Amino acid sequence: MCGRFILAQKIEKLGERFNVTIPDDMVFEPAFNIAPGDWAPVIASNTPDQLQMFRFGLTPFWAKKPMYLFNARSEGDRNKSNDPHYNGSKDIINKPSFRKPIRTQRCLVPADAFIEGTTKEGLKKPYVIYLKNKVRPFAFAGIWDEWKDEQAGKTILSFSIITTTANALLQKLPHHRSPVILSQSDELRWLNPGTPLSSITQMLRPYNAELMNAYPIDNKISHPGASGRELIDPAGPPLTPDAHFQFGDHIEKRGFGRRKIR
Repeated sequence: MCGRFILAQKIEKLGERFNVTIPDDMVFEPAFNIAPGDWAPVIASNTPDQLQMFRFGLTPFWAKKPMYLFNARSEGDRNKSNDPHYNGSKDIINKPSFRKPIRTQRCLVPADAFIEGTTKEGLKKPYVIYLKNKVRPFAFAGIWDEWKDEQAGKTILSFSIITTTANALLQKLPHHRSPVILSQSDELRWLNPGTPLSSITQMLRPYNAELMNAYPIDNKISHPGASGRELIDPAGPPLTPDAHFQFGDHIEKRGFGRRKIR
């Protein structure tokens, strides 16, 4: 699963990277521990040329009360053993909560990295997983929905990150799932409602593990309210050699902003 992620880019960088406009009233602060219930920038199919703020944790349009479905399994109810070699059908297209969004309500979820724990210990033993060669931000494959809160008299736009089988790097932690990270060449096709569903499900595959790396961090990040750049300071060396990793008192994160941006 992917229940925490990092986005610390300046908002202008998101606009440049994804070729979208930034609303004048949008406020964004670098976030090192985005958790379900938090609001985060997305590029959604309803307004693909503009950055929006959606809540992390999808509530289906038909729900009677708020839900926080932060991950959507690409296999749906299949592959319950999380076999990393599973190559069967993508049953997400049949799940009541996701069958409409996967067809017409897709989004890109910008991130610099994500947080994952081990299968047995969870976030008691967390790692930062990132793309090598300073590839950031990248985009998770997301789906979104619109839910009307009748009591509060407001509409909530929320999203889930799609997960798939664990690639070789996630298996080293070990962890049993991977978030779907889209190649840059697939991003516009993912947003396009006209892309055939068969092409969409073909994108739901693990990212190339050779292009990723991970390093351990302190488990204080397990608290959803924890914040601050120090949360991602390394507690040990990366899993595989990385020429861009500087291990010492901290890891250098070029391009990670700290200031409040409007």
